[in-house]
Amino acid sequence: MGYKRKLALISILVTLILCLGMFAQFHFDSSNIAEAASLYWGSTGNKVSEVQRKLKQWDYYDGPIDGVFGQSTYDAVIFFQRRNGLKQDGVIGTQTANALGVQLTSNTSQNQGSPSTGGSAGGNSNDVYLLARAIHGEARGEPYVGKVAVAAVVLNRVNHPNFPNTIAGVIYQPLAFTAVADGQINLTPDDESIRAARDALNGWDPTYGAIYYFNPATATSKWIWSRPVHIVIGKHSFAT
Repeated sequence: MGYKRKLALISILVTLILCLGMFAQFHFDSSNIAEAASLYWGSTGNKVSEVQRKLKQWDYYDGPIDGVFGQSTYDAVIFFQRRNGLKQDGVIGTQTANALGVQLTSNTSQNQGSPSTGGSAGGNSNDVYLLARAIHGEARGEPYVGKVAVAAVVLNRVNHPNFPNTIAGVIYQPLAFTAVADGQINLTPDDESIRAARDALNGWDPTYGAIYYFNPATATSKWIWSRPVHIVIGKHSFAT
């Protein structure tokens, strides 16, 4: 076999090996994406309708089959998770989906609201930690989705012309957040608050664009009561 022919064969073999490696990596990444798919507060679409039908059939849910993951669906999922020994987070991940007999896919439709920041998805580490501190200070004791919702309000303000255009600017705007005024912003955030910050930075907005929230049991401002409330999560009312 001639030298040039050997080189040609070696080149073909190397190309085949590289192509096989790229295919394997693509298959691995696609599997991970499909595995990571989930349904949560704010998700919409046929998969949500399927979940609602199953929960209704088993007497966990008595709301409409409308394909919208809201308060009643969230409560039904928590009830189902509690009765079946699953983690009670109101999120339909792999384990809860398996228990329901629902197959999740990576193209699940999710209504996630407007982008959280103008930068890369997930934000930088400083943004994540500062946002987590705000969540921990403002929403300790709230359900997980309520923590994400508080973070979403901060991010919605970043994108709103009437507020500062950075996360730090919004959080430290004078009189904007009780946690800053009373020093709770300086507490060390727990893992759940950090996870909620990342979820919000990645686009999850359970508030559907709210820029205000308040606790009706403690709010004293007449002005905040004048804001149109369009969703209640935990103890907080979220408004525009």
